Amino acid sequence: MSYFEKHVFFCTNQREEGAECCNNIDAQKMRDYVKDKVKSLGLSAMGGRIRINSAGCMDRCEDGPVLVVYPEGVWYTYVDESDLDEIILSHLKNGCVVERLKI
Repeated sequence: MSYFEKHVFFCTNQREEGAECCNNIDAQKMRDYVKDKVKSLGLSAMGGRIRINSAGCMDRCEDGPVLVVYPEGVWYTYVDESDLDEIILSHLKNGCVVERLKI
């Protein structure tokens, strides 16, 4: 059994200037947003149920920004907080993959 029910990794990698990477699209800010939202919804307090982490390069720059949810191994891209809200409520809270954001 996994320690966390769900483990979310955000690519927050910053490549050299001019190179395509997730952090060029505010990935760290978006990760912080999700971490705060998950906490405010009480999803992280329930016995360590959901964990939000930063990751280095996940080698999906062309799909970026990206995040992956384990244990399912579902990869997502997103544009803004409303996309992330949908991932939080649909996938993290209710277990339903958000097909339109899946990569």
